[in-house]
Amino acid sequence: MNLYAVRSIYLFEMARTWRTLLQSIVSPVISTSLYFVVFGSAIGSRIDAIDGVDYGAFIVPGLIMLSLLTQSISNAAFGIYFPRFTGTIFEILSAPVSYLEIVLSYVGAAATKSILLGLIILATASLFVPLTIVHPVWMLLFLVLTAVTFSLFGFIIGIWADSFEKLQFVPMLVVTPLTFLGGSFYAIDMLPPFWRTVSLFNPVVYLVSGFRWSFFGTADVAIGVSLAMTLVFLGICLAVVAWIFRTGYRLKN
Repeated sequence: MNLYAVRSIYLFEMARTWRTLLQSIVSPVISTSLYFVVFGSAIGSRIDAIDGVDYGAFIVPGLIMLSLLTQSISNAAFGIYFPRFTGTIFEILSAPVSYLEIVLSYVGAAATKSILLGLIILATASLFVPLTIVHPVWMLLFLVLTAVTFSLFGFIIGIWADSFEKLQFVPMLVVTPLTFLGGSFYAIDMLPPFWRTVSLFNPVVYLVSGFRWSFFGTADVAIGVSLAMTLVFLGICLAVVAWIFRTGYRLKN
């Protein structure tokens, strides 16, 4: 493996984060902090505890997951779309760099940014609500798996998109609504039976549920099912990326 190439692309992508620090890190943290103020303090004080967990603390995993999903997709999608837009992707494809090394570089950088952001939001949340993480190893596992999986998903979107409008279409109009409806701010057991069943078809439910279990030991879905669904989606994304490079879809034409 050409580790020099992986390191070069990875560091280039990470350098872009530091150049756009206000947009990449500060803005999402401030936005999430406003959720804590509004939902955790103003509204949360009027809501009873859910599964024995204070509402302000209950929404922390959901808010972290919301930022993690959107930022993973956006970082990876823009990271690969911009070289396609400028034409520099052909320099990378003609260089002695394998497809695996390209994916590792771009997806690794996007996942690193998202994990860093998730940890910063977690630290910020502890300033607003008392937090105890029951299963810290599982929390980190879900954090990393989710960041890598949705960075791969964003990588796919970045190759599929042929305009900046399409680049924002899936994160804004598909992923964000699914996250809001995936139990980020409530337990799906609170829903009527019909809508509870419908919610189980939302893949984000399993991500939020598993992540919340790592914090409080309670979840809407069994932890094994949440982990399995995450791994299934990861496998699907890997298969699609492999197909893209095998066929040259929107890369070689």
